[in-house]
Amino acid sequence: MENENEIRNETRNVVEEIVALIRGNKTDRELRETLEDYHDSDIADAIELITKEERKKLYHILGAEKASDIFAYLEDPEEFITELDIRSAAKIIENMDADDAVDVLEEVDEETQEKIISLMDDESSQDIKLIQSYEDDEIGSKMTTNFVVIQNDLTIKKAMKELIRQADENDNISTIYVVDKDDKFYGVIDLKDLIRAREFAKLETLIVTSYPYVHDHDKIDVSIEKIKDYAEDSIPVLSEDGHVLGVITSQDIIEVVDDEMGDDYAKLAGLTSEEDLKETLPQSMKKRLPWLVTLLVLGLLVSTVVGLFEKVVSELAIIVCFQSLILDMAGNVGTQSLAVTIRVLMDERLKTSEKFKFVLKEMRVGFFNGLLLGALAFLGIGLYVTILKHYPTGFSFAVAACVGGSLWLAMIVSSLVGTLVPMFFHKIKVDPAVASGPLITTVNDLVAVVTYYGCAWIFLINLFHTMG
Repeated sequence: MENENEIRNETRNVVEEIVALIRGNKTDRELRETLEDYHDSDIADAIELITKEERKKLYHILGAEKASDIFAYLEDPEEFITELDIRSAAKIIENMDADDAVDVLEEVDEETQEKIISLMDDESSQDIKLIQSYEDDEIGSKMTTNFVVIQNDLTIKKAMKELIRQADENDNISTIYVVDKDDKFYGVIDLKDLIRAREFAKLETLIVTSYPYVHDHDKIDVSIEKIKDYAEDSIPVLSEDGHVLGVITSQDIIEVVDDEMGDDYAKLAGLTSEEDLKETLPQSMKKRLPWLVTLLVLGLLVSTVVGLFEKVVSELAIIVCFQSLILDMAGNVGTQSLAVTIRVLMDERLKTSEKFKFVLKEMRVGFFNGLLLGALAFLGIGLYVTILKHYPTGFSFAVAACVGGSLWLAMIVSSLVGTLVPMFFHKIKVDPAVASGPLITTVNDLVAVVTYYGCAWIFLINLFHTMG
């Protein structure tokens, strides 16, 4: 019987259940009470599957407060907000956490946004305007104003009463923020400590005063490094004069990290930001063209350098066959070093001596990987040219030695370039993820071409007078 229940739970489609309930014949009250047993995320998924008329009816049944909880989980809430009249939309957004409300409002046009905000109560509209006042790369733009704050001079009994009063409006209550008589951040109290405290105990004994915090204008990438060291449910965001403006919750941190990873992947590809599926053709082109034009110029430089070795190519045509091998391996090594370096550079506490050790380590990795792969290339290409191309053994292994040696040198230099270039951009306050990716690819191509054809010209033609 137990196995049957497990199988039934695994095959149960909760979203389809909710859709069936919405389309069933329950009364409004019965439907509202039944949906209380389902998670808001599942209800949000179900809303995306029903018709516009069914959604409007459901919003009315659920009420603005419950609808606002569900809207926070919608993938594209702006699509559904525009289905409502302006007053209903304002009521739903008003009941959302300020950070979620800002995310929704960003997706509607400016005129609609202003109308919605004007219909909201003063507290909600002020919270939204506060978060909107920050730049996208500042941690203040990601905070929520949903938190509980109490004075540090309260008794245990009064603190509990204040918590209960504020809990009606704020659901982030696991960490209670404490301020002093000047309303400046003083510390925090863990909810379980307040619940277990004796009435005669002093509130001061429960307050953790050495609690981490960030400032509202701190950059997001710097703040993440600070926040990740602490396994806390939420971190306060303070103004420069120490007032608590909002908090960053663990959910906010996950979303921020996800956004940052998406942006970093985009930057490594030379894009200014992560592309969206709904972007127009001109918008996508605008993001990609600047670096592509730059790379076109640099590519012409690489082609020019190859042209300087025209004599090498004409006398040893077979070496062209292995050019892509050198270029690809150099590019891969450079990209690996770049990825590791950018991750290391995120730690702002890294000392100069530690950076120097890191550069040496990357060079050693490139040296020994290049040595191993160069030896394999020497053996493999020597046999390939001898057996399949029917060249003399001496000539075949001379070419193989040139390829293997060039590969070894290119991998050492590419490791160095992939490490030093992002460090240089970081030093001059340019985002290394944006500037390094496409540039390193082209620089490594240039290094690989010079190394490969240079070795062929020096050793195969000038020293050993090898002719293909």
